[in-house]
Amino acid sequence: MTDPVTTPEPAEHQKIDTSVPHSARIWNYWLGGKDNYPVDEAAGDAYTAVFPGIVTIARSSRAFLRRNITYLVSEAGIRQFLDVGTGLPTAQNTHEVAQQIAPEARIVYVDNDPMVLGHARALLYSTREGATAYIDSDVTDPDRILAAAAKTLDFGRPTALILSNILGHVADHDQARSIVTRLMDALPSGSYLSINDGSRGVDPVFEQAQDAYNDSGAVPYNLRTVEEITAFFDGLELVEPGVVSVTQWRPEPGSTSADVIAEHGGLARKP
Repeated sequence: MTDPVTTPEPAEHQKIDTSVPHSARIWNYWLGGKDNYPVDEAAGDAYTAVFPGIVTIARSSRAFLRRNITYLVSEAGIRQFLDVGTGLPTAQNTHEVAQQIAPEARIVYVDNDPMVLGHARALLYSTREGATAYIDSDVTDPDRILAAAAKTLDFGRPTALILSNILGHVADHDQARSIVTRLMDALPSGSYLSINDGSRGVDPVFEQAQDAYNDSGAVPYNLRTVEEITAFFDGLELVEPGVVSVTQWRPEPGSTSADVIAEHGGLARKP
């Protein structure tokens, strides 16, 4: 293993607010991680009291991403990844899954959470043959993301853009689509787009819990209909089985957890 190729610059203007729950830390709590505070645990417990299924959604989302990356490396031959909205490091991060199969894979992570930045060295622990980097930036600034990512990735080569549970933080659907379009426009033919997000119109109890969370003062996360999530892939070639509940996207042989849950995602190739 080698030192990171890019050391993140300290975000001195950002401080960790431990008085308000944060979605990345709550998600980490649901995934069984330790990088969270009592306020996050309290918010997570309050959520699960209304909708215990959120833990299944969080872990199924992670498993979906792992299967996406495995497909991209093993079957599509992708060796570059731009992971926007990284979240806190947990088990089987993008670089770990990709570099286990292809040590030469290069990964750039993007997030603007100071706590994620504080743990970025874990995300930057690359194989000798590959590379990892971390960018402190917001999803709503795609031009900055692309400029910084170009220091590590070669945008002349096919690249996988990963937007896992991040677009829900962009309230306006047209703005969210514009962000996806801008990022994909910078990638060449043969690149891929991986998206998964919480879905509306599937589980009313989930929607009730999420709406209550959004009203709590925490940073809101907006559920979208399956049709709205599918629209992010317009102009791209969806990989079978298309946009489906994450549990049903190419489940591993022998999997017994293929029930439909309110988290949908897909993977598509840029022609």
